[in-house]
Amino acid sequence: MKETLVNHFKEHYGYMPSVVSRAPGRLEILGNHTDYNLGTVLSCAVDRYTWFAVSSVPSRFCRIWDAAFKDERSFAVDELENPRPKDWANYIKGMVLEFQKRGVEVPGFDAVMFSTVPLSAGMSSSAALEMSIGLALCAISGASFDWLELAKIGQACENGYVGANTGLMDQFSSLRGRAGSLVYSDFRDLTTRQIAMPDGYSFVVVNSMVKHHLTNEYNDRRASCEDAVRALKEHDASIKSLRDVTLPQFFKWRASLSDVSFNCASHVLGENIRVALGVHALAEGSIADFGSLMYQSHDSSANLFDNSSKELDVIVALAKKHPECLGARLSGGGFGGITVHLLPTDAADSYAEQLAREYKQATGVEPQAFACKTADGAVLI
Repeated sequence: MKETLVNHFKEHYGYMPSVVSRAPGRLEILGNHTDYNLGTVLSCAVDRYTWFAVSSVPSRFCRIWDAAFKDERSFAVDELENPRPKDWANYIKGMVLEFQKRGVEVPGFDAVMFSTVPLSAGMSSSAALEMSIGLALCAISGASFDWLELAKIGQACENGYVGANTGLMDQFSSLRGRAGSLVYSDFRDLTTRQIAMPDGYSFVVVNSMVKHHLTNEYNDRRASCEDAVRALKEHDASIKSLRDVTLPQFFKWRASLSDVSFNCASHVLGENIRVALGVHALAEGSIADFGSLMYQSHDSSANLFDNSSKELDVIVALAKKHPECLGARLSGGGFGGITVHLLPTDAADSYAEQLAREYKQATGVEPQAFACKTADGAVLI
């Protein structure tokens, strides 16, 4: 892919790039909508990537060619005030703007990008794009950010420029992934550690093909969680997030919450518990218990957080009919997108093919279905 990307750059601009970067998409395995509630998540980087080939130019003008979609954008680094609604270039422009806010003078540049991360599916193509271009911008501008600051830059880009009020889970996963492991992220103290996956198991992704554009729904769910915190804080001023709420407190003060806020907060509190139980299950080698937690997580999304969809529910119901599938759930923001399934590696490919046929028979829609490997995080090549 590196050679292909460099060739695309040379063909499009007539010279060689100076920098190539790569950042992976991610799968959220347990811990749904917990990151912005200062909770915990188990995720992984996967072997689907966004690549950038970049060279600085002696001007203030930037050109980006998307080699996958044969689409081009251009802008001046001094004219970033007005994002265009639903334009993929907003992620790049927003990253440039966040670098500038931190005192970095970003030069003009030519870039070619190519991504194998499915778009609007729940594998965080946006964070893969942000982290890949972020590493490239560091290289061409001479900036030096540690991984945590780069993650925060990506989040600020999404929150402030794109308009999606997301947490840090996607950027953490893309930066801190490691082959053979899950990433355990704690969003109260902003730390990560690696949790080894047992050998012989893989994740299968089944894309419902229902595109999700998270800005409105995501922001609504986040607002419901924040409403719950405000109500609970009236009883205990030390409560700053849902992570601070104990289960006895939560049920004692239930009457203070609207039904929507109660259900959303119940989901988040339950997800934090499932993450802890999942870490324990993997440490004990109980992969069956881990898979059961994935099913429980999906049920909570469908019944409490209301971020599933009929298509996602169909896929998980089909998964439960296959004894070789140990667990399945929606992954990512929800409202469409993908499900992730845990299987023995030797059954993964045949399972993906079979479930794709069953989903098409049930819905008339041809899904994407493929096995994924856990992967290392973003890198400058």
